[in-house]
Amino acid sequence: MPPKKKTHEVTLALEAGNAAMVDLGKMLGPTGANMRAVKVEYDEATSKQRGEIIPVVVSVYEDRSHTLTYKTPPTSFLIRKALGIQSGASNPLTQTVGTLSADQIKQIAERKLPDLNANDVDAAVKVVAGTARSMGVKVAE
Repeated sequence: MPPKKKTHEVTLALEAGNAAMVDLGKMLGPTGANMRAVKVEYDEATSKQRGEIIPVVVSVYEDRSHTLTYKTPPTSFLIRKALGIQSGASNPLTQTVGTLSADQIKQIAERKLPDLNANDVDAAVKVVAGTARSMGVKVAE
């Protein structure tokens, strides 16, 4: 049997365990995928991570079947969660909204490593630290 031909690939950032049908409808409506099936599958797979934002890549095939590929939460989300803040600084050059310890940065980097363009944890730490600085978060050495 030849492999299925992929017709659409959509990346969504949804709340874990509670995907909104409105968000799914906007993005998946034009693809012809079964939105209800995608929602149920996503909610079941992410129910243990409620409250987090879990990106997912939905691949839709010719026969309207689909596969879901889960990613790690956005780095900025993990930084905000670690600091307990709602958003980063409006002007990161002049404002700071908190300080991340080296241990916190390393934990975030280890969690993000599969999705980052980095070969090891040290490179991932640099990527996370750069994201933190761009949000107005001070990085402890």
